[in-house]
Parts: sequence; C-alpha cells; structure tokens
Amino acid sequence: MTTDSHSSAHGGMLSRFAGPALIALAISACATSAGPGQRPDLDFQPPIIDPVFADSGGPLVLIDEGHYNFHTAEGRYRTFAELLRRDGFVVRPHTGPFTRESLADARILVISNALSEDDAEEWILPSPSAFTAAEIDLVEDWVEGGGSLLLIADHMPFPGAAAALAERFGLLFINGYARQPGAGNPMMFTRADGSLRPHAITDGRTAAERVDHVGSFGGQAFRPHPDTTVEPLLVMAEGTEMQLTVEAGVVTETTPRFAAVGLLQGAVLRHGTGRVAAFGEAAMFSAQVAGVERRPMGMNDPRVDQNYQFLLNVARWLVGQLDGPVAAGENEPLAARAGGQ
Repeated sequence: MTTDSHSSAHGGMLSRFAGPALIALAISACATSAGPGQRPDLDFQPPIIDPVFADSGGPLVLIDEGHYNFHTAEGRYRTFAELLRRDGFVVRPHTGPFTRESLADARILVISNALSEDDAEEWILPSPSAFTAAEIDLVEDWVEGGGSLLLIADHMPFPGAAAALAERFGLLFINGYARQPGAGNPMMFTRADGSLRPHAITDGRTAAERVDHVGSFGGQAFRPHPDTTVEPLLVMAEGTEMQLTVEAGVVTETTPRFAAVGLLQGAVLRHGTGRVAAFGEAAMFSAQVAGVERRPMGMNDPRVDQNYQFLLNVARWLVGQLDGPVAAGENEPLAARAGGQ
C-alpha cells in the first residue's frame, strides 16, 4: 500500500457509487485510484543512458505534500522521485504551506493532485481551492523570478482545487473527466496522428531520447486563456469528450458532456523568467503495481514505455537543459542567483 492518506477516502466513496441508474467510471485504471494492494513499483528502473547531472549534484526539486496531495514522494510518486534522482536531481518533499523561505532553494516545484481540506474526505462539487490567495501570489512571484512549476491536476475534483493557481498562468482547467468512450486506457498521444506535438521535450537531446508516443489514464483536459501563449505537448484527439460530474466517478445519462478534441492534456509555457509545465493526468508519471499479480499501472505499463523518458525531458526542459548550453549559474537556486536576496 502507498502512504497516501486519500486511498481510504476514495475506496469508501466507490462503495457508494453502486446503483442501477449509475455508470461507475473505471476509477481503478485512473491516476487517482488506490485499489487494494496498490503500491509503488520499486523494481521499475528504466535505463538513463546519459544522466544530465553527475553525482546527484543537480537542481533541487520539491514535491508538494502540504495540500492533501494524492501523489507524494514516498507514495504514488515514489518512482517519479527516484527517476529524477537517478538523473542527478536532488528531490525532497515540501510539507506545509508555500513560503518564500521554503521555495528559496528550489528550481522545480511539483504539485500533483492537491486538494482542499474540505475535499480530503468527500469528492463532490464545489471543489474549493487547495491554496490560499497568499500562496498563489507567492508561487506566481517565484515563477516570474525564475522558478519552474510542474502542475498536475487529474480528474474532478483536482482541476477545481488547482484552478485558481492554474489561472494565474493563463490555464483554464476543466473540473471533470476526460474520456475516450469505447477506447479504454491508456489514451495514447502519438506523433503519427499529431496528438503528440514536436517540441524540444519530445525531441530530447539525442535520437535515443526522442519520444514518439505517450499514454495517459483518463484525467481532465484544459485550454489556455485567449491571451496566453502556450506550447502544446498533448492534444486531445477526435472521439474524446469531457464529462462534467457532480460527484467523483459518478456518470449518468444526464451528465453534461462536450467534445474535447483540440483541448490540451499537456502543455508548457514561459512566465516572466520562469517556466510552467501543466498536465491533466497524474498516473502517466507514476509507476505502481496492483494486486498479487502485480498489474502495472503508469510508466511501468509496457504500452506506455516512453513515458519515463517524457518525464525526464519535461524536468530537463524546466531547468533549461534542452535549450542548448546552459549559462553559468542558471541551475543555481533563485536565492543564490539573486545574491541571497
């Protein structure tokens, strides 16, 4: 089992979904499921041919654990954390609220599936913000000053909990479920059909780091504000839809829905002197096993065998390693670059 506190809450909710008039989504296949026996796959250690930072001396990555997060460094994102460590990043959990002091030494802040305290036990609308107004101001200022934010919000209620923060960067999260009816999971994004877009992230530094397909496991879709310039990575294809549920996992014949084609499930942008990468699905960056048969879930699923390289490339882009030569001091903490101010 993971150490995540939300697994019991979600399991309890699923028992209330049964009923002849309801269609229960296959939550067990989604990023936020926590089925019996689900745990990090510690055996998943894909090859890193050319680690970016030698001797674990790379930039500091903080993984948020202070906002009832469904994905934590020792829980569902343990393999995420270990993968970045193997690339030379220093990875630590961030507990408590965001403060100027707590972010001062970080180069990347990872926020995955944060929740408000009010949503920690019951996932129904409305979905209040996971962050205070002061925290949102602080994170925006930190990114403008050169920090890099990796913001991940899965299906409802997570987009609602992160919506106010995302909007500061011109991203409009949709608090529902992204589905591809009849197709099942994973939902594949490929260069061949144009749903995986060419970018420094998908190209990597060498041919060995090139990514031609990425798979996700549900989640949500989002769009940029008309005045915001983003660089798309994952674009929803024909046949996908958004389902706007009132209660997590409950879809009926009257649930509002609309076509999601053209919406985004992954994109990056620049904000001030900093960078933002946003994704509408979380399991694509996890690696878990479930049950006694150890069913793979996430990056360890052989159908999404390039997801781990995609994650490495995202982290490298966030610290400027895919832009060509990195200027002296660029990967130092912001406080150091500002002369300690």
